[in-house]
Amino acid sequence: MLAAVDRHRSPLGARIDLPGPPSRHGRDSDGLEGYARTLLLAGFRLVGERGADPTGLVERYAAGLAAGTDPASPEAWPRPNELGQAKVEAASVALILQLTRPWLWDLLDDRVRQRTVDWLATVVGQPYPPINWVWFRVVVESFLREVGGPWSPHDIAEDLAVHARLRRPGGWLTDGAEQRAYDHYTGWALHLYPLLWARSFDVTGSLVEPGTVATWEADLARYLDDAVHLVGADGSPLLQGRSLIYRFAAAAPLWTAAYAGVGDLPPGLLRRAASGILRHFHDRGAPDADGLLGLGWHHPWPAMKQDYSGPGSPYWAAKGMLGLALPAEHPVWTAVERELPVERGDFARSVEAPGWLAVGRRGTGVVTVLNHGTDHAAPGDTVADAPLYARLGYSTATVPPLVGKTVDDPVDNAVVLLDAAGRATHRTGFTVRGSGTGPGGVTFAVSGGPVHWVTPAPEAGPDHGSGRAGEATVAGRLTVASVLRDGCELRLLRLEFVDPAVVALRLGGWPLAAAEPPAAGPGATARTARLRSAVEPLRGLAEAGVLRERDTGPLGRHTAVPWAATAGPPAATAGPPAAGAVLAALVTLERADAEGALPRPRLDVAADHVTVHWPSGPPTEIPL
Repeated sequence: MLAAVDRHRSPLGARIDLPGPPSRHGRDSDGLEGYARTLLLAGFRLVGERGADPTGLVERYAAGLAAGTDPASPEAWPRPNELGQAKVEAASVALILQLTRPWLWDLLDDRVRQRTVDWLATVVGQPYPPINWVWFRVVVESFLREVGGPWSPHDIAEDLAVHARLRRPGGWLTDGAEQRAYDHYTGWALHLYPLLWARSFDVTGSLVEPGTVATWEADLARYLDDAVHLVGADGSPLLQGRSLIYRFAAAAPLWTAAYAGVGDLPPGLLRRAASGILRHFHDRGAPDADGLLGLGWHHPWPAMKQDYSGPGSPYWAAKGMLGLALPAEHPVWTAVERELPVERGDFARSVEAPGWLAVGRRGTGVVTVLNHGTDHAAPGDTVADAPLYARLGYSTATVPPLVGKTVDDPVDNAVVLLDAAGRATHRTGFTVRGSGTGPGGVTFAVSGGPVHWVTPAPEAGPDHGSGRAGEATVAGRLTVASVLRDGCELRLLRLEFVDPAVVALRLGGWPLAAAEPPAAGPGATARTARLRSAVEPLRGLAEAGVLRERDTGPLGRHTAVPWAATAGPPAATAGPPAAGAVLAALVTLERADAEGALPRPRLDVAADHVTVHWPSGPPTEIPL
């Protein structure tokens, strides 16, 4: 990977100008990003090799540092006080200068060291958004403190206080205290930086309160117990949340635990999960034949990027190679690998903070989460649903369509009300109603609230993963419950009131993608060579079918989504579903060769709950 990017290094070495569409920050920022993020990988490699440098990494990156921090250089970097993205990249530069200090910083010319301090020092006193970004300032100012540069104790105290406000149950952190913003940033930023900082800088007893680092260690240990359950048997991480172009950065918290000596997961399990994630991408074309990480997933697919993403952005994936900083004799490299949870057997577990029910099926090797707590928004918001946050389900083998009509009118893993024009409602801003367990291994979660049509504003703001804002019109109140038993989801729906403009209700299942069109039918069933996705109506859903889309996601050119509805599209002549109605369907994601109907439960509907009578075992009462 490092040899491949060398071909794109600028003449003085301060920029790595990779091919691909620019970010909204421009090419100068993108070139800095290419330098700083590949420096992470070079630095981890140097640390693990105890400074051995047969390919001259230090010389090349030192030359780039000298040119980039020189205001008179034609390759001078944008300064962090002038460009927000430079604040992000400054942290990578500072972190690696600290980790590799004997082999890089200590050998630099005094003038280069002073210019580097001057460039980094522009972060002091600068505003940072109260999200994972606070760690960029903490890392930079801590390095400045170590080398005698300017820094602000107030800045660091303020940033550590922000981190404390982001903490949630089970070791999870939300990337924004006011939002339900749960995604891979919990692991590759909000767990990685605190413990790397605590292990790499002189902070204990001076910059942090007693017990703080121990709290972070305990948080990571609890989080990893969930995280290893969210890796598919094929090594795929969960396809959920923004910045998925960082790919195997999802392995970062696993390596962080090994690096910091945290938690009780066996080192062989940490390596199985982390190296499995890297192998997943390596075996499927990332890096590509030229050794580069483009904007995409397995293959280039630029529509995945947020507008802050540029050609160098994918190299935050280097965090997923932090294990290279550990010597070859470390137990994480020498221990026998352990099986992942999904390889050991089926499981269903509640993940409290993001409001997920996580389900692993050994037969498919796929992990799914049923989402009743995450939307990258705050309760009561009325923006459109963000495809990678607000769907009812995510998995290690499927991804919502990210472009096309169904971004504005969701189908997959969505329960929506439709008007005569086919406009679908959005659920962002919903209320978390709770979760629980029942006899016979039943797990359930419930969420609901007003659902609304959104007419997006013509001028969209920066794309940071949230749904698009616009004029919202409430269409009704809708409660949705996911009830799990034996790996199968019973989806229950209850309408509380309905706008007269509503003509139908539609429920969508799991989207399947492939290079060739997935087979469809009978009813609401789609099938690829590996998986079968189906929706089986149980109550109040008279129509069923499969929606086909093309070029809407990174997993394959063709996507198929099974659905069921109170009336078929366009549903203009159907009457609206009645207020108080309860509807139900079985929603499955199974092996392709799975055949036959699932055992159908019987439902007793009351005013505020449904009693589910299973074909065997005790019944379950679900509050609606």
